[in-house]
Amino acid sequence: MKKVALSLVLVAGLASSAMAADMATKAPPAAPAPPPSPWDVAISAALMTDYNFRGITQSAHHPSSQAGFELRYNQTSSMQWYAGISGESIDFPNNAAAEIDFYGGFRPTFDKLALDFGVWEYWYPGGNCFGTVGGVAPGFTSACSDPAGVFVANKNGQPLGGNEVVADESFFEAYGKATYTFNDQWAAGVQEYYSPDVAGTGAWGWFSTGNVTFTAPSSWFPANSGIGGYISADLGYWDLGTSNRFYGNDIAGSPQEFGVKYTSYATWDVGLGWTYKAFTLDLRYYDTNLTQSECNAFTSASNSSFSTSNITAQNPNGLGSNWCGAAYIAKLSFAANLSGLK
Repeated sequence: MKKVALSLVLVAGLASSAMAADMATKAPPAAPAPPPSPWDVAISAALMTDYNFRGITQSAHHPSSQAGFELRYNQTSSMQWYAGISGESIDFPNNAAAEIDFYGGFRPTFDKLALDFGVWEYWYPGGNCFGTVGGVAPGFTSACSDPAGVFVANKNGQPLGGNEVVADESFFEAYGKATYTFNDQWAAGVQEYYSPDVAGTGAWGWFSTGNVTFTAPSSWFPANSGIGGYISADLGYWDLGTSNRFYGNDIAGSPQEFGVKYTSYATWDVGLGWTYKAFTLDLRYYDTNLTQSECNAFTSASNSSFSTSNITAQNPNGLGSNWCGAAYIAKLSFAANLSGLK
């Protein structure tokens, strides 16, 4: 019996020694993964059949392209700071061919409510000044490349004359946005933008807009296909002030002699889109309630055409433009965060 007990003790001792030796050779526990970086970069690119901004073409109803990136810093899970740059191809009456956007702000979120506050600079390099009938308008002595009275070169077969435009239409806006996500399918938002000098005209502008988006349930598409879809609509109103003297109609005693009171207008769009991973194809209808005469007065369009019906105190040259009319636009875009790329 003592021999059996002694054998058991020896076996237990050997087993314990073996286990201790085995434990000593195992690798130490893995270190916890480092926290994700608070920094991220979002990149975007797009091709579109027309570049539309608040119901008005920026590319003379021609195709346009876009590319940009945005640097983000996630201070907390509910507070993000950002700064970005984006470029679009345009076709402006002053011959500017590119829009460069600089912007920055912060995005706080509160459960289903997402807010966004910031400043946006629209820079249009490479423009030329056309106009200044009867001499150079006060304050524009050095701004115009030709103070002899040359007008915007009309691309619609009209004689030169009528529309004027400054060399630099750059301007900035301050904005605030709010989006509330009700559930996986429905979201709605409102946005406010303000500029003291819209498109270099000297006129202030308040743009208010609201939108609603319906995101299609994933069950509507093949499982694990990566395909999605949505329908969305926007309704906005741009409240515009009076331009500086450069855009005045030079008619003595006219209310527009020292500046044009631009027509405030409503704009809307509705469309649907399909998504596949980082790609989106959007098909959209845009329109405004501006007449062709009011549109010409605001845009100094280069494709305007004359009609006696377009002659008004605001627009005495009788030129009209379709830049603010109905437009059907297809847009293929790509958007992704570097942190999400595998």
